[in-house]
Amino acid sequence: MMATGASEAVLTVTPNPSIDVAASAEVITPEHKLRCVGLHRDPGGGGINVARVLARLGTDCLALFPAGGALGTLLQQRLDEESVPALALRIGGETRESFTVLERSSGREYRFVLPGPQLAQHEWQACLDRVASLLDAFPWVVASGSLPEGVPDDFYARLARLVRRRGGRIAVDASGAALAAALDEGVDLVKPNLRELRELTGRALGNEDEWTRAAEEIVRAGKARIVALSLGHRGALLVAAGERVRAPALDVEIASTVGAGDSFLAALVWRLSGGAALEDSLRHAVAAGTAALLAPGTSLAHHADIVRLAPVVGTSQC
Repeated sequence: MMATGASEAVLTVTPNPSIDVAASAEVITPEHKLRCVGLHRDPGGGGINVARVLARLGTDCLALFPAGGALGTLLQQRLDEESVPALALRIGGETRESFTVLERSSGREYRFVLPGPQLAQHEWQACLDRVASLLDAFPWVVASGSLPEGVPDDFYARLARLVRRRGGRIAVDASGAALAAALDEGVDLVKPNLRELRELTGRALGNEDEWTRAAEEIVRAGKARIVALSLGHRGALLVAAGERVRAPALDVEIASTVGAGDSFLAALVWRLSGGAALEDSLRHAVAAGTAALLAPGTSLAHHADIVRLAPVVGTSQC
């Protein structure tokens, strides 16, 4: 494992956090009551998941998010139990729930994402204002997840403008109009999956050459310094100016797919913020995404699994 310096402090921003409920049932059928077992309630939402993994990796981090109602209080409690530094901004609405049910007989996973609260203008603006007050302490910002109702599509773009004007670096993991607006503003790192890249470009992107060209176009246009394209069972691709790094997926038995992308992003930022090269950073990111697949429900990746898997991830310049 390549040695790097200590990673810089990371602030994660999650506009639409959740309590992630996970359980399993033997068979999922319509109409009948489905008896579930193995219930877990974990803190969730893109940036919160990133912070959970960063904390396990020993990175100085802070999860910033709006929270309301009983579920918002539970979210704070769950993060405290995991020793994840958190700053909740109270809102009038109720924090959402999402839930995942594993059908044990088939191994299929059913994921239900519920809508979040509607944020008033002063509530989402408070998030931006608090980020501004924290940037001196956090050189990296990770903005991740969906936007709740009431939050403008350019929220991440506004955040990117704020961070970059202050000399910080920002990673964005979003989709749709929020992603397009952030890229128009310019970010340091973006992590789309293939579906999101297709939606962004409006193109089919049917093969690896087309994936690579699409990512290179984003970099050449100055929309992102690094594009990290996650490809599921096909691995991942990193593209930066003059450099392309490819890594295949590891073949493992999958317990759950929840949080694999968030774990990937957390490890990628962990290595990049410590000065690691792209190949080393991608190797650890794929290891973290794979580690998340090994854990049931919403457990995410653990440090020991990331360190164990990273040496067996193959990377190559392409």
